[in-house]
Amino acid sequence: MRSTCQIIIREWNRILQLKVFYLVMLVVPALLFSFYAYIYQEKEAKNLPFAIWDDDQSPVSRQLIFLLEQRDALRISKRLYSEAEVQRAIQTGEIMGAVHFPVNMQNDIYSRHPTTVTLYTNAAALVPAKMVYKAAAQVIITGSTGIVLKKLVKTGMEPDRAMALANPIKLDTYQLYNATYNYQEYLVPGLITVGMQMILIISSMLALNYEYKTNTMGELYELAKGSAFRVITGKTIAHLVVSWFNFVLIAFILFPFFEIGVPAATGKFFALYTLLSIACIGIGMFISALFKDVMLSGDVALFYTSPAFVFSGFTFPRWAMPWYDQYYATIMPYTPFLDTFFKIYYMNLPFYYAQADLYKLLLFPAVMFPTALILFQRQFNNSKNEAAAEPVLN
Repeated sequence: MRSTCQIIIREWNRILQLKVFYLVMLVVPALLFSFYAYIYQEKEAKNLPFAIWDDDQSPVSRQLIFLLEQRDALRISKRLYSEAEVQRAIQTGEIMGAVHFPVNMQNDIYSRHPTTVTLYTNAAALVPAKMVYKAAAQVIITGSTGIVLKKLVKTGMEPDRAMALANPIKLDTYQLYNATYNYQEYLVPGLITVGMQMILIISSMLALNYEYKTNTMGELYELAKGSAFRVITGKTIAHLVVSWFNFVLIAFILFPFFEIGVPAATGKFFALYTLLSIACIGIGMFISALFKDVMLSGDVALFYTSPAFVFSGFTFPRWAMPWYDQYYATIMPYTPFLDTFFKIYYMNLPFYYAQADLYKLLLFPAVMFPTALILFQRQFNNSKNEAAAEPVLN
């Protein structure tokens, strides 16, 4: 126990003294996570440049344009007069979308004939295009319904009956867990946690084999009395405690400052974050024990962690991916972490709603630590034998 505590303290000293550790574990998280939160501080996209192509020039089209001007998501910046002008304005980036009101639109609406309003969006920018579509479609649908309703009431029809004819189906929508579609609320926790996975795996990947680079493996062997178990246990605890400092930064500084997250679920978030940290440290230790070469192990760690955000299902559902991508997603701890994170943090549900995902996450430390222990013990013994053979060779 005493030697394990000494290894813990020694590892903390190495983290604070060696640039490769304190930059990755302490400096980069503070800068990177603050940067992520700052990017999305507007929370939602507003004032997207939008154009009007009005061939109707009627009171109805003017009323619809007025309603479009009231949408926070849109900023009417141009008046255009042909489809070629619309396409050119989108191609040059002057606008993100446009709407075309056709000739005789008002007459068609009043005579209850179908009319086609065309909405143009720049789908090369997927998210802004969807926001333009949502804002414009709401105005056009509700506006046209209101026009029909007003006409029916003018004929002497009772308002309730007129509403039933103009809008026979009433749709109530309830947006749960992120009602305002806040991009900061949605993206920042995901970017931060996937960043933590990469940071934890890379830093713990250096925990064992970097001893060779600093020529301190013999000193570590003496301190641990030849026990790889003591080394891995001590270094794991040291890295886990440092990861808790980053949790404090995330949950008690960044999230409150930018008004992100669900404070009531912070305790559950801490438990889940700790489990992710242990899983990532276990993977890092395994890579470090497998490869003595620091550069090679670094390449392996980066190759393994880089696609985590894409394959996790955060921005695109995993079930829609090819089977081999789905399989790749299962070998990263971030995938079950994310599934659990949505349930116990965003939705603030009890842990039993995510039991299956938690078991998957627990598999990583259950497999990685014993494997790392076996590999490193062999490496540890070889390093001692090599050190003992050097005087004889000399």
